[in-house]
Amino acid sequence: MSVTKQWDVSKALTIASLFHFFHGIGKFCLIPFLTIFFRYLGLSPPLVGIIIGLKHMIHVFWAPLCSYMAKTNSKRRVLITTSLLLSAGAGLAFTFFPPLERDMVLRYCNVSLPWKEKLTTPGAMDLELFGPEDNTSFLVPGGSPTPQLAPVMSTGHGSNNPVENSTMEATTIENMDIIDMTLVISTPTPPLETNTTHPKGPKPVTKQTSEKLRDKLTSHKVMGITSPLSDVGSGPPPVPSPKPKPSNHSVHKKKVREVLIGLPVLEHLLDNEHKIFLVVLVMVMVWSVFTAPLKWTTDDSLYEYLDFVDATDRHGKVWIWSHMGACTGSCAIVFLIDNLNCFLTPNIPRIYLHFYGYSAFMVITVFLGTLYPIHVSKKTEHANKTIKALGLIGSDGRVILLSITVFLTGAIWSTAHNFLFWQMQDVGSTELYMGISVALALFSEVILHFYRGKFLRTVTLKWTVVIGLGCLAVQMVYYSFLWTSWAVLPIQILSAFSNGALIWAVNAQTNDVATPGTERSLQLVLHCLSHDCGASLGSFASGFIISSFGLPILFQACSVTLLLWISLFLLVHPRLPHIKKINYSRLLAADNSDMSDSDDDQERDWLVKAMKDDGKKW
Repeated sequence: MSVTKQWDVSKALTIASLFHFFHGIGKFCLIPFLTIFFRYLGLSPPLVGIIIGLKHMIHVFWAPLCSYMAKTNSKRRVLITTSLLLSAGAGLAFTFFPPLERDMVLRYCNVSLPWKEKLTTPGAMDLELFGPEDNTSFLVPGGSPTPQLAPVMSTGHGSNNPVENSTMEATTIENMDIIDMTLVISTPTPPLETNTTHPKGPKPVTKQTSEKLRDKLTSHKVMGITSPLSDVGSGPPPVPSPKPKPSNHSVHKKKVREVLIGLPVLEHLLDNEHKIFLVVLVMVMVWSVFTAPLKWTTDDSLYEYLDFVDATDRHGKVWIWSHMGACTGSCAIVFLIDNLNCFLTPNIPRIYLHFYGYSAFMVITVFLGTLYPIHVSKKTEHANKTIKALGLIGSDGRVILLSITVFLTGAIWSTAHNFLFWQMQDVGSTELYMGISVALALFSEVILHFYRGKFLRTVTLKWTVVIGLGCLAVQMVYYSFLWTSWAVLPIQILSAFSNGALIWAVNAQTNDVATPGTERSLQLVLHCLSHDCGASLGSFASGFIISSFGLPILFQACSVTLLLWISLFLLVHPRLPHIKKINYSRLLAADNSDMSDSDDDQERDWLVKAMKDDGKKW
């Protein structure tokens, strides 16, 4: 006598929720801040856009194909655990190669500190005080190189007075051809005749040395820069103001560290920036191959498991745990980083903590992946539901219009995801505000979800789309006028409508059009394929727009594009034919007490109610 297998749905949902919670923590420890890491590497916006664009393209083509092969061969659990382990290893690989430049890290570390505080804060010295350590110079807008200078001031922990630790060699002054006028000490200096020496430092500055320095400063006038020092030993010099950062990223170009890629032909053809670009591009593509099928496979596995036990209605609550994990990860990692110096050790910058956190939580998620609910069907399904879903998109004009809208929003959202943190850095924001902004956007979507039913009963699907697009347009134009580090936080609340409301509209429309068994596939096609295709195109275009016009113009152009599409949407949508369909499979599952054949209870008749509800949606 065979024993009937017991299906513990509550336990399966608990494991799936924990899986998505910890995976969300690890993912959002790194993914939102990935373009900041690319900026530390010295990559220009067009190159960053190409990397992210190709990353989205891999998700478009590889995710459904790999998920289908794993399902056909009953290897879903193997795919999930392998994807997590390999993605954890790929994340750690970025901490070893390519190496980060120390001066590039210092340039964007603690960017919000006042100028005087930078002079006395360990690890927060800007590039105006330090030259590159590996004899690579930076290019100023005029195109003339600035040679390496020895540091005038020490910011170590050995003394409270930075001037007492400052030393200069006479031989260094003899060999200087050009002197950066930003090397000015902002505190009163002791008399130059005093022998203030460091226990292990070089020779002290003598009176003869100071006279030679004064002669150099007064005689060299490079690129129209004159010396602000009339007498080095006569008193404290004026304190310089920090140099404003150019808004156009193509104006201020920086030389990056030389990287060996192991291909002699490319070593001679490519400059240092393009060598790093090639290395990072290959690493990101390999990493995307590992991570792309994970979301698609886990969602399909859980949905089919719940479908087998007739509990698919509980599938729509799992994403909340993923969002809560994302909020936790984005906030926890920035609170940790904000309390650390720019370098954990002389060779480990603190930005590597993003990769360490990502890899650690991917490994934790592996253990939950071994228990993830997966239903292995005995029936072999050869038909690909994704292909059927693509065919259903062309069956209704309003679905076609909605898919174009999803494509456009994917392109617009990619610009914010890729370069919003660059804009925040330019106005002095640290990673703390970046992480909080991500958490606010996700948390607002979760809060609004509990009022989804009341919202959709009040607003039709057409106006839900319009409200979502309008909120996204307001966000984009707001991003272009950021004025301080915290300014981005209030506007992130609109993400509940610009992202959450659009998802509701897509799900509601696909439920009306899809045939039985294809609802989930149609939603995946619109959310993943159409959205990722738009994100890929938006990433490619946004990088080149930034290099030509700047970040503010990019966000303003996105806002104008959305407003134009709203006008076109309102003009075209009422003219498209819409065939009213009734989902009988859902209606037949309703309570029999709601049905009546009497004339008095006609308003409660299930068929009448269904037809009325369908007419109110649009």
